[in-house]
Amino acid sequence: MKILKKLFKTESVGTESIRTGPVRNETGRRALILILSLGIGLLPGAGRAEAVEVLNLYDGPIPGARPGPDLETIRDPADPNLFLMHISRPTLSLYLPDPALATGAAVIICPGGSYRGVSIAKEGYKVAEAFNAIGVAAFVLKYRNPDDRTMEDRSLGPLQDLQQAIARVRAGADQWQVDPDRLGVMGFSAGGHLAATAATRFDRPAAPFLANKPLRPDFLVLAYPVISMMDGLTHQRSRSNLLGDAASRDTLEYFSAERQVSPATPPAFLVHAGDDTAVKVQNSLRFYEALADNGVAASLHVFTTGGHGFGLVNKTVSSEWFPLLHHWLLDQGWLTSKIPPGSPQPADLTARQTTRLQDTRQ
Repeated sequence: MKILKKLFKTESVGTESIRTGPVRNETGRRALILILSLGIGLLPGAGRAEAVEVLNLYDGPIPGARPGPDLETIRDPADPNLFLMHISRPTLSLYLPDPALATGAAVIICPGGSYRGVSIAKEGYKVAEAFNAIGVAAFVLKYRNPDDRTMEDRSLGPLQDLQQAIARVRAGADQWQVDPDRLGVMGFSAGGHLAATAATRFDRPAAPFLANKPLRPDFLVLAYPVISMMDGLTHQRSRSNLLGDAASRDTLEYFSAERQVSPATPPAFLVHAGDDTAVKVQNSLRFYEALADNGVAASLHVFTTGGHGFGLVNKTVSSEWFPLLHHWLLDQGWLTSKIPPGSPQPADLTARQTTRLQDTRQ
C-alpha cells in the first residue's frame, strides 16, 4: 500500500540551525518538535485525518514532583531521529486515524532511551503513524526520566506517568472515539520495561491519586524490551537510571517484569533480535516463558539479526514485524479488519524489501 510505503521510508533533514540546550518555553518546545517532525515526514499525511495534538499529561501540578526548572534538552539537533533528554514535563501526543479507517482500538506508545531520555521520533511518532494506517488511535507518551532533582521517588515517576496516561485515555474515550476496553500499551527498550511493568503491576497504583482507576492495559506490545533488573540479564544503564546503583535484591525482583507476571497479565506480542548485545534477547524469552507458565496468550518473534533499536524497520532481514503485529491484533480480536492484511500489502512490501536490501548491501 502507498500508505505503508510512505511510513517505512527513511528521510532526513538538516537541523544545524537549532541550538542544543534546554528548551525553556513549553510552547517553543512543542513548536520545535513540530518543525523537526515535519522535516522528517512524521506528521499528517496519507491515512491521517487529524493533526497531532499535544496535551499536558496532568491538569495542574504533577503529583510527587519536586519544583524546579525544566531541564529538557535535545540530545543532538542534527539527528533526524529526535531524542529528548532530562524530561520533567510529561506530555501525551495524540495521533487519530482517518475516521474511515478507525477501528476503535488505541495504543499508548512508550519510546525507549535507557530511562535517560526518549527516542520520540523513531520509536514514537513514526510508530504512531503506522498504527494510524491500520485504523488504531495512538498516543505517544513523553514520560519523565527518573531524577531525584525532579521527583520524590525516581523509581515510580515513569510508571505513574504511564498509569496516568492509561486513565486519561480511558476518561477521554468518547472524545477521541476509542473503545476503553481495547486500549493497549507498547514500549521499546527501556520503554518496554515501563510498558511491561504497567501490564504486570496494574493492581498497584504508583501514586494514591490513581487508586480505583482502570489501569490494566488490554494488550501489550514489546519491541526489544528491557524486562529484568537482575544481574546477568538486565540492561545496566537502564537499571542504574531507574533504581540507582545500590538497589536491594527485593527491589530488583519487584522491578523485574518476568517475576511479576500473573494469569491476569494482558496478552502480549514481543519482537527482538537474537544478536542484540545491548538488551539481551533472553529478556523477551524469559518474559514469554513467564506468560506461558501463567496461561497468558503471547506471540514472540525473534529475528536472527537486527541488533538493538531498529524501530519499525529491521534493515538486516527481508521481513517486517509490524504486519505480523497487525495480524496478531486481528487474530486476538482487538481490531476489526478495515485494511485486510494480505490485500495489496504483500506485493508492495516484497518490492520494498528487495529494494531496501539491495541498498543495504551496496
